[in-house]
Amino acid sequence: MSRRLNLPDSASVAKPGDDGRLHAPSAERNAGPLTALLRHHAPATGRALELASGTGQHAVAFARALPDLDWQPSEVDAERRASIDAWAARDGLPNLHPAIHLDATAPGWGAAHAGQALVLLVNLFHLIGEAEARTIVAEAAQALAPGGRFIVYGPFLRDGEATSDGDARFDASLRAQDPGIGYKDDFDVVDWVHEAGLVLVDVVEMPANNLSIVARRPG
Repeated sequence: MSRRLNLPDSASVAKPGDDGRLHAPSAERNAGPLTALLRHHAPATGRALELASGTGQHAVAFARALPDLDWQPSEVDAERRASIDAWAARDGLPNLHPAIHLDATAPGWGAAHAGQALVLLVNLFHLIGEAEARTIVAEAAQALAPGGRFIVYGPFLRDGEATSDGDARFDASLRAQDPGIGYKDDFDVVDWVHEAGLVLVDVVEMPANNLSIVARRPG
């Protein structure tokens, strides 16, 4: 998961601050709707693992809003791990741990991080290939405790179609840079969820034509 893409200004492009914190405009925009989603669908207590945590803006917002969940951010990129820790240091939340190195697209991490009440992934599927996305779903299923929730958020195709001209252009620009990436189809992701042994709980329409797919491990 080391590719570097040219993304539009409206995408989650991080800009550095003087104190090591990175700022992503999309993280500021979607933190509120995602927090509301988590308040509705996340377990009340337990361990929460955020995959590809990015700048750390989300991790701080979620840990503050859901203090009874024990939040573990993770990120493959060292600069972003430093940013996550800088955001966490500013707020000093007792339920937010230092970021760990984790490549969510690599097989094997699910068993190593078993027992999660929640596994959360925000805005990554369209930036990786299908095989990598399917690996994430399969490993998340392994990481969940019985009854745990897996939540994926981002832009998706709906039954093979983009929902707006802007989404169609963004998807095309991603595929022009790497034909193996781009928006995933919502029906395909639901199939991957079932193949991983998870139960679909909800598909939630989110602002700016995004979706949240919520699944549960039986038990």
